[in-house]
Amino acid sequence: MKIFLAQQNYHIGNFEYNTSKIIAAIRDAQSQGGDLIVFSELSICGYPPRDFLCFEDFIKQCNKSLQQIVAAAEGIAVLVGAPQLNEQFVGKDLFNAVYFINNQKIEQVIQKTCLPTYDVFDEDRYFEPSNTWNVIELMGKRIAVTICEDIWNLGNNPQYLICPMDKLIKQEPHLMINLSASPFDYKHLSNRQSIIQANVLKYGLPMMYCNAIGSQTEIVFDGSSMVFDKDGEVCGRLASFAEDMQGFIFNDAGGFEKLNTATQEKILPIHVAENYFDPSENIAEVYNALKLGIKDYFQKMGFTKAVLGSSGGIDSAVTLAIAVDALGAEQVNAILMPSAFSSAHSVDDAVALSKNLQNPYQIISIASINDSFLQSLEPLFVGTAFGLAEENIQSRARGNVLMAIANKFGYILLNTSNKSELATGYGTLYGDMVGGISVLGDCYKMQVYALAKYINRTKEIIPAHIITKAPSAELRPNQKDSDSLPEYEKLDKLLYLYIEKWMGPDEIKSMGFEHQLVDEILKKVNTNEYKRNQFCPIIRISPKAFGIGRRMPIVGKYLS
Repeated sequence: MKIFLAQQNYHIGNFEYNTSKIIAAIRDAQSQGGDLIVFSELSICGYPPRDFLCFEDFIKQCNKSLQQIVAAAEGIAVLVGAPQLNEQFVGKDLFNAVYFINNQKIEQVIQKTCLPTYDVFDEDRYFEPSNTWNVIELMGKRIAVTICEDIWNLGNNPQYLICPMDKLIKQEPHLMINLSASPFDYKHLSNRQSIIQANVLKYGLPMMYCNAIGSQTEIVFDGSSMVFDKDGEVCGRLASFAEDMQGFIFNDAGGFEKLNTATQEKILPIHVAENYFDPSENIAEVYNALKLGIKDYFQKMGFTKAVLGSSGGIDSAVTLAIAVDALGAEQVNAILMPSAFSSAHSVDDAVALSKNLQNPYQIISIASINDSFLQSLEPLFVGTAFGLAEENIQSRARGNVLMAIANKFGYILLNTSNKSELATGYGTLYGDMVGGISVLGDCYKMQVYALAKYINRTKEIIPAHIITKAPSAELRPNQKDSDSLPEYEKLDKLLYLYIEKWMGPDEIKSMGFEHQLVDEILKKVNTNEYKRNQFCPIIRISPKAFGIGRRMPIVGKYLS
């Protein structure tokens, strides 16, 4: 049996676009004599559709596209994902479903059983879990079809009562196929591969796994679809962070022969750091995820040009370099905004960076803007010392300049804040926290340095001085980040234990951190939730990003 996996980059709710891509892939598989083509989870509407699913018209458009795909499936079988109306009159209105189409006829519908409700997932809000489990049959082969999370319950996950494959294995299938929308994070690569392999070894069956590709606002899907034989050996892997379609011949012995295809993705070892923070962990994949996150956000929003503040610091330098790679140098405008406290090398470093990247840049001094604010506020501020309020005026002046340029010329403003700053509140609301999309908001400061090293892996793009100088917001004389925060090597490890590993203060203290430091930092994290609640979307690259996947009360007092 000749089976194709098609990992495609869909646009949520863009039915004409998604349907045309799916049909084009079907025709390609038909031309190559394919017997079956497999797409990813909810491919017709895109994943995650969220509250679009509450619109009756949205479901109607899904069904209209489904019928077009059915009509195109002449002489070939198709597995494609779409929501299905629940006609049982019990439970939620919809199922997360896969349609098995064979020669222009819907022969069977498979419904998802395990509906994730953690982190960025909220499927139980919309879908009813399946209560029937049946294999499909094609060319004398019985195939157990599952949907994403269904294979993550190997019978020992307390979140779910039912393991779908334990039901399906009783029908003696020859092959497992899973349609997924499994997001990227730098820890998930190894977890995903081990879960697929564990299913293969538990049930003694080969598996074909088709994952989504593309960025949907904050969530990045890396593709990396895989094929395993019955012995748990990888027979093929589709491209990472790119669309791809590959064909395999499934033989009676439970193995696969790979067809000749343009893409030959290397199967690389995955770097896994278990219980500690390693800023270099899978840094190339982190870079590619951020690049895809920027590229797709702009394309799907209908924007082409970006603007950002280029300070001569490491965060804006890394953001600029990735944006230039994603969008093209001519599409990214860097604005240098020196103030009275800016060092001469900050401007020089930022200019050198833009010359290396060959992107346009302008220098706009904010000194007169800042002076105008201070003069207007003088009657209220008279008799008070220079402090945080005056520092933040500079940051907000820069934010206003950047937003004015973005509004005037139709740019999207790229935010350059990192996760260490966002965690501790080391940022100015309506100042350096403005933006349409946050590129580094899920990268700790030491990961930003690792990204800079990766960017410079073959030649110096980011000037060395940007990387080696002490980080500073330059909002007062001789200011350094270390005046307000511990050294980032220590801070990032502490934050990682609290945010990613869910460790409480006593656990973190038991790992050798100073008790006073732990209390101070965790208080900063919790009391600055109100700032993060007003922040722009963050491209997610970690197991626990700020935003939709981490829901904390703003006025909570836990640990503070």
